[in-house]
Amino acid sequence: MANSILGAGIIGLPYAISQAGFFTGLFLLVILCGVTDWTIRLIVVNAKMSGTHSYIDIMNHCFGSSGRAAVSFFQFAFAFGGMCAFGIIIGDTIPHVIRSIFPRLPTVPVLYLLTNRKFVIALCTICVSYPLSLYRDIHKLSRASGLALIGMIIIVTSVLIESPNTSPELKGDPSKRFSVIEPGIFQAIGVISFAFVCHHNSLLIYGSLRTPTLDRFAVVTHISTLLSLVACCTLAIAAYVVFTDKTQGNILNNFSPDDTLINVARFCFGLNMFTTLPLELFVCREVVEQYFFSHESFNMQRHVFFTTVILFASMLVALITCDLGVMLEITGGVSATTLAFIFPATCYLKLTDSKEPWYSRSKLPAYACATFGIVVMAISLYLALGKTWTPEGAAKIDTSNVL
Repeated sequence: MANSILGAGIIGLPYAISQAGFFTGLFLLVILCGVTDWTIRLIVVNAKMSGTHSYIDIMNHCFGSSGRAAVSFFQFAFAFGGMCAFGIIIGDTIPHVIRSIFPRLPTVPVLYLLTNRKFVIALCTICVSYPLSLYRDIHKLSRASGLALIGMIIIVTSVLIESPNTSPELKGDPSKRFSVIEPGIFQAIGVISFAFVCHHNSLLIYGSLRTPTLDRFAVVTHISTLLSLVACCTLAIAAYVVFTDKTQGNILNNFSPDDTLINVARFCFGLNMFTTLPLELFVCREVVEQYFFSHESFNMQRHVFFTTVILFASMLVALITCDLGVMLEITGGVSATTLAFIFPATCYLKLTDSKEPWYSRSKLPAYACATFGIVVMAISLYLALGKTWTPEGAAKIDTSNVL
């Protein structure tokens, strides 16, 4: 669960702070972490109350076929958006590391491809992430996820150490260091939501426990979200106070390509994506299987076909998209807020006693959570799409030499 939370989203949190303002951004980090902890557990409660075993079945029980279709769409969209973001990050990190270790490699015939962003994305996706994605059981990735979590600690530590030592020309305006609030607060909520949300695979994680109980899952959730919050705040604060208005969607891109410690962090982050990407593909594939083939037995040809199509589609998007920040804003602002705030709360309201008034102690938090999610989804989608169609946003989409 911690690896799922600390995936691609953590690297965009300094950007979220720059969009919302220092103090507002930190406030949002803490509040959304707490709400995430509650709604992750709420999904399992909903599953118990409805007698179902998946997010799709919960929505189907509560809202029929329309609910089933809606949650299937948003689960797939969020997990697929995550896969695209992970591909972008692989392209942003691994080539930098290879060029740093082998500075003459770009001049060597054939081998120069190892420093090419598009080639590295394709190579890593096909040769590493694809074989891992062919597993049927998510718990087989637990050891790889443990190693990825160690890598994330290295990344946070590297940014913490190297940020103060960055050359002056790379640093941002120090007068904006401790800003209170900035206009991009809703984009920031989208990025933070993307960082914290793992609701789409929470029931998979719950089912992977040796003894699945609500109390044991609550312990797992509390530890994972608290660990994630500490890591997120550490990285966001250490990076933002240095780069302020120059903060990029991928904070590692703010550092010099020749920074040795940051190159170690880039390498670790690239490796993390190899193991986190299959986690998201598990969700995409299960959504398709449950929606279209829920009453059919397992078919290996179908399993391989959907794995291949989904993985290569996400790789194609990563090859033509260069801006991680916009990807996190759109995916987080729409899919993440829907899965994390709107659906769990509305399902809980549907399943609880209808005789209680809406302002009762058990229902009021759910109403507030659902309302918050709807407002954030509408505004962040409008702002993110507006940014995409501006000349600045269009410049970050690279359609040349896709293959």
